[in-house]
Amino acid sequence: MSAPPPWQAWTPDEAACRLADVDVHWAVAGGWAIDLHLGRTTRDHHDLEICVPAGRADMVLAAFPAPRWSWHVPESGVLHPLDGPDGAGLLAREHQTWLWSVDDGAYVLDVFREPHDGDTWICRREETLRRPLAEVISTSTAGIPYVRPEIVLLFKAKYCRPQDEADLAVCLPALDEPARAWLRSALQLVHPGHRWLDALDEAS
Repeated sequence: MSAPPPWQAWTPDEAACRLADVDVHWAVAGGWAIDLHLGRTTRDHHDLEICVPAGRADMVLAAFPAPRWSWHVPESGVLHPLDGPDGAGLLAREHQTWLWSVDDGAYVLDVFREPHDGDTWICRREETLRRPLAEVISTSTAGIPYVRPEIVLLFKAKYCRPQDEADLAVCLPALDEPARAWLRSALQLVHPGHRWLDALDEAS
């Protein structure tokens, strides 16, 4: 079994500094988004994920050019260079793009390219789930944009890894009723009968 790819992930603060001059809406996703919502670090984070509208992702990719940086797309457990012969195909098939830092010899950022219709976010797992981008993104007390926790938890529900269960447990008490209602409805649509629905009912 091959060793996992090395990561020296940026923190959300570092990402905000690196992206300060990139004119595109972006937001921290994954477990870091939960921590930004809560205002504290609740667990260790292996990587850093951010979301950008897919139609504007090229602005982020262009901000980190070779030779200092290299973009890769994970597909079926294999990392493919974006500047390879199938770069356009990879972008069309996959939503993740990993940024390799030559200086660090490690990956530092994972960019999720999210479907959208103008300024409307479209859930990549269920296209009938749509919200204005302004409702999808919140801002931390330090001014860092992050994906709303109910949306983060919807994506985490697919895998239910230990870190996903930990994020649910720590975040659920902090969700207001509109957020819980949205997550309940979205889970029923995307993952009917999911066991997290019971947790939501108990928290109400």
